[in-house]
Amino acid sequence: MIEIQGVTQRFPNGSGTVDAVRNVDLSIRKGEVFGIIGRSGAGKSTLVRTINLLNRPTEGKIILDGKDMTTLSADDLRDARRHIGMIFQHFNLLSSRTVYDNIALPLELAGLSKAEIAKKVEPLLELVGLTALKDRYPAQISGGQKQRVGIARALANDPKVLLSDEATSALDPETTRSILELLRKINKELGLTIVLITHQMEVIKVICDRVAVMEAGEVIEQGEVLDVFREPKHEVTRALIGDVIAHELPKGVLERLRARLANTEAGSGTDHLFRFAFTGSGVDQPHLSEAVRRFDLDFNILHGQIDEIQGQAFGSLAILANGTAENITNAMNYLRAQGVVVEELNHVI
Repeated sequence: MIEIQGVTQRFPNGSGTVDAVRNVDLSIRKGEVFGIIGRSGAGKSTLVRTINLLNRPTEGKIILDGKDMTTLSADDLRDARRHIGMIFQHFNLLSSRTVYDNIALPLELAGLSKAEIAKKVEPLLELVGLTALKDRYPAQISGGQKQRVGIARALANDPKVLLSDEATSALDPETTRSILELLRKINKELGLTIVLITHQMEVIKVICDRVAVMEAGEVIEQGEVLDVFREPKHEVTRALIGDVIAHELPKGVLERLRARLANTEAGSGTDHLFRFAFTGSGVDQPHLSEAVRRFDLDFNILHGQIDEIQGQAFGSLAILANGTAENITNAMNYLRAQGVVVEELNHVI
């Protein structure tokens, strides 16, 4: 559906230039939710804006549904963009227009009649759950409702692709979940391909089929979401997953944990922080208790969850392990032999 081939985005920087995106290759399948994650400044928003050529890449190609977007004439590009919807972090609604009129705007610009506009807008209002609020203005609705207006407006021209640039970053957790559920519903019911930009691994886990991780303008890791969560390859990815754990720990616990790990690094402690990942039937097996018995260790469970990612059971535990270096090493090797993914997080927290 979308092929990003050798894309570089270069900008002037004082006397020289800087590559905000550098030689990126991605293949996004039709009908999937594809996540692009990275820290602030990683280049993810710059990259997603090359898909509809809001940023024209300095080098490389954007192939959308078989067409090279970088070679289209101005008129053809304008037509192609009608099939690419986009939603933004700060909604970008017009304050002087009602909910209905904000959704209708792209249809008005396309020259549709009032009757044709109504035929398209009314079902969209129902889809995003705003029929009762259609006559209100942006100042009269909540942030989550504003984002629903933005989503409906992005769907008005029946796009094949929906680009979401940090669309949930300004929302509280409960509203974020509701927006992600709406996006997944749209993906399933309309068969829409969604490219989702975020800096939150929690968002990736909830909605995405596959994910690419960016750092300093480059894609450093990509794959199925379950595989990336289960066994991240790159330090940046491990840190992003570690953020999910750190976010769930109370501040006081986190501070004490950091102090204990600092003592271990200084040679005066024997504590090690691990993340254990289980999938499938491994979620139900008593591997941890067996490791404690065999290798004379103390395990303190700091954080844990059992979830489903793409329909598969996925368990994750943050464990503070205490014991001799030899026993800890042997225990971790035992757990790996049972199919548990073991990752030390001392450097992340």
